[in-house]
Amino acid sequence: MHGGALAGWLLMALCAVSGAYCLLRTRTGTPRERSTARGEALMGFGMAAMAVPAAVLTLPEWAWAVYGAVFGAAALRALWSARRGAHHLHHLVGSLAMVYMAVAMAPGAAGAGGHAGHGAAAGGAGGVPLLTGVLLLYYALYVLRSAGHLIPAGTGVASFAGGSTEGVVRGGGGGLRGSSAGGAAGGGTELTMACRLTMGIAMFAMLLTL
Repeated sequence: MHGGALAGWLLMALCAVSGAYCLLRTRTGTPRERSTARGEALMGFGMAAMAVPAAVLTLPEWAWAVYGAVFGAAALRALWSARRGAHHLHHLVGSLAMVYMAVAMAPGAAGAGGHAGHGAAAGGAGGVPLLTGVLLLYYALYVLRSAGHLIPAGTGVASFAGGSTEGVVRGGGGGLRGSSAGGAAGGGTELTMACRLTMGIAMFAMLLTL
């Protein structure tokens, strides 16, 4: 990663913890909530593996093809599930972003001196600048909106980021749980939303390395 090995380890730890928490959520809730948790656990562990500093572990070339196949299948599943709810579109974007990063970080994708292994090299970018920029914008907005649902209501930052200023004050259904898109996806507690926010930030940071 451009931030060095320390940044890579931090991202790996955050994503692994998020993936583990999502895995725990697969044991409870409705079938829809468990399905959502499984998809998020896959995303968390996949991002954790991708964030391991290349100096510690360099993935073989075939591993990137496996990444593309796994998250390509996840994208198709999210696209199929999107018929039942728009919140699956976020999972679709995340899966496609993982496929994109796997292709961009694969050896030879950026030519000689480009990203090797986990994209730890600071050489030429392996991605398409326009597509990378669109994904960065999407995740920046997603992080701001998710943070807005976690910031205490009544603050200017919460209002700017799209957080509700009514449900928390009154303790009604429009509060932190009911007002967020995460609540619609199932398991919309503050900890679950913090987990999704963490993965959104990690995805943004990983996209910056392309």
